[in-house]
Amino acid sequence: MTFMSSEHSRRETFKLAGLAGLSFLLGPGSANATPDEVASAISKLYGDKKFASGKIKLDVPEIAENGLVVPINVEVESPMTDADHVKAVHVYAEGNPLPNVISYKFTPACGKAAASARMRLAQTQDIVCIAEMSNGSLYMTKSQVKVTIGGCGG
Repeated sequence: MTFMSSEHSRRETFKLAGLAGLSFLLGPGSANATPDEVASAISKLYGDKKFASGKIKLDVPEIAENGLVVPINVEVESPMTDADHVKAVHVYAEGNPLPNVISYKFTPACGKAAASARMRLAQTQDIVCIAEMSNGSLYMTKSQVKVTIGGCGG
């Protein structure tokens, strides 16, 4: 049983499917987030609450030679007790198609509020990290990563 019409060969069908996939990846949906979109995403979670500085250690490279695999390490200073612990950490990228890169949830049972990952960055951009504490306080830090290749250039 064949699913192709006599007008199209198998090779032509695969070419069309490949072009359709490529246009989906490169089309209007691939626009990058702006700093305002990151601020809006953060505002959806926390409204107009104020952010303090400190407590967050965000370790990202200043220069990423390959935007496809950028390491990120986050650690938040906290005793991680029932009364005082980190509830969540959110990481945003101001130049990626989706502003939220990753979110971590923590409990006192974690013992330490630390996590590592690799992220893909499309271009040179600021990485924003927010820590939500059990008492409702919020902390924010920001660091720029310059992408030299593998993303869209600098």
